[in-house]
Amino acid sequence: MTMWTAILSASIVCVALKTLGYLVPPRWLEAPRPARIADLLTVALLAALVAVQTFGAGQAVVVDARLPAVLVAGGLLLLRAPFLVVVAAAALVAALLRLWGWAA
Repeated sequence: MTMWTAILSASIVCVALKTLGYLVPPRWLEAPRPARIADLLTVALLAALVAVQTFGAGQAVVVDARLPAVLVAGGLLLLRAPFLVVVAAAALVAALLRLWGWAA
C-alpha cells in the first residue's frame, strides 16, 4: 500500500465518521456523560500530543532541550503568565540550551 493510498483511505474514513456524526440525535450529545467524556478526551489527546512531541524522535524516546523548555512553559502557565511570554521563554530556554550544547 502506497502512502497516497493510506492518506486517501484515512481521508475517506474521516469524512464518513464526520457524516455519521450528523446522524447522532442531539439529545445523546447533550447528556452529561458524553459531554464530560468529550471534554476529558480533548485534554487527554492534547497531553498525548505534547508528550509525543517533547520526548519522541522517530521510534526513540529522546530527552533534549525540549524537556526543560516544556517545564519552563508549564511553570509559567501555573503562574498565570501571558501566553506570549510563555512561548517566548520556552523558546529562549531551548535555544540557549542548544547553543551551549547541553541538550542538542
